[in-house]
Amino acid sequence: MPRAAAGAAVLAVAALAACSGPSTPVAPAPTTPATTRTATMDPSTRPSANPATTATTVPTTAQPSATPRPLTPAEQGRLDADLRDAAWKDDRARATALVVRGADVNAKDETQQSAYLIATSEGRLGLLRLALSHGAKVDDKDSWNGTGLIRAAERGHGLVVGALLRAGIDRDHVNRIGYQAVHEAVWFGRDTTTYLDTVRVLVAGGVELTRPSRDERLTPLQMARERGLDRLAGALVRATTADPVDHPDAALLGAAARGDADAVALALRAGADLETRDAKRRTALLLAVTGDHVDAARVLVAMGADPDALDDRHDTPWLVTGVTGSVAMLEALLPAGPDLTIRNRYGGVSIIPASERGHVDYVRRVVRTGIDVDHVNDLGWTALLEAVILGDGGERHQQIVRLLLDAGADRSIADKEGVTALEHARDKGYAAIAKILEKP
Repeated sequence: MPRAAAGAAVLAVAALAACSGPSTPVAPAPTTPATTRTATMDPSTRPSANPATTATTVPTTAQPSATPRPLTPAEQGRLDADLRDAAWKDDRARATALVVRGADVNAKDETQQSAYLIATSEGRLGLLRLALSHGAKVDDKDSWNGTGLIRAAERGHGLVVGALLRAGIDRDHVNRIGYQAVHEAVWFGRDTTTYLDTVRVLVAGGVELTRPSRDERLTPLQMARERGLDRLAGALVRATTADPVDHPDAALLGAAARGDADAVALALRAGADLETRDAKRRTALLLAVTGDHVDAARVLVAMGADPDALDDRHDTPWLVTGVTGSVAMLEALLPAGPDLTIRNRYGGVSIIPASERGHVDYVRRVVRTGIDVDHVNDLGWTALLEAVILGDGGERHQQIVRLLLDAGADRSIADKEGVTALEHARDKGYAAIAKILEKP
């Protein structure tokens, strides 16, 4: 977990970065953490600050020679410092270039911060993936003998917690103040969806749930009750008192279909196959998406569920979001990196059914993902054509036509009969849409 950096030169930077950290949790007076920790490191003062902001920047545009010479220790140090700086700033492009040039994701500064550890505490999922793919020491420790899992759990970074669990991190490591990751998520967390997701992911990942903390002698559930965190306590009660799961795969599919996120976590904890299928080849994630069960979907995504898994109707979890029009589900799936080009059984991508069905908010969001707004399906229709041909000409479809045009949709693309969206609008008597399409 991050600790306060010493020195006047660092304090201004620490104060700036702390603005992005979590609000200070109010710890109960009777069971405050160890005196040393309490006196020096309140949750609000454990810095997100970058002590290396004054490091000399090494240019990242230079082309490597055919036979690059070994870096000198000074050059390596500058590269590593710049990588930490890029990690604090969440500059993935710069971090990638620096890693390619030889920067070490495990190299630490004087406060025991590395690019890898920074990614865990700050919730930088993309940078974490970069670090893991370039030799990150997954069980490396910070100055408080805390792992990246502990750091991420303390901040409520459920997606990072899931990625670390899947990378094989020590799930139950105890840091210098006697806390596991689940203790930190509860004691320093809040009763929010973010922390509830984090606790559920820890449950799904198989962490020990009943060990008391070293000094307070409180289990995670007792901590939640002590702090009045009813939502976290509810999840922990389910996790510690539920009956054994006899058929994990079936339990997972059932829990996802009905949207029971706690039961999803318990089925995964019992060993369910994340990609198990029902009789229609639907995965748990597809079932959750179909029912718009966002809480369950977030747990599944954090644990690595595939957003592109096809069922027997050629639907995927991502494609189904275009049918339901759920922006919340879209957001839940984006961290999984869905393939926006996979086609449904009609040869369409998700923006086409969304445009047809009048899902205005979904179209407004999905056009910002880089999806092809001019994709032509097997019927010969784009999203713009479908909004006109299959829409009702009302306000929702008028908004969608505007959104598609603003996103660069080509109004000149015609269907298989050579009829454009404007001509269809005129034929159907959709005067408002025709007027929109007539504007240059």
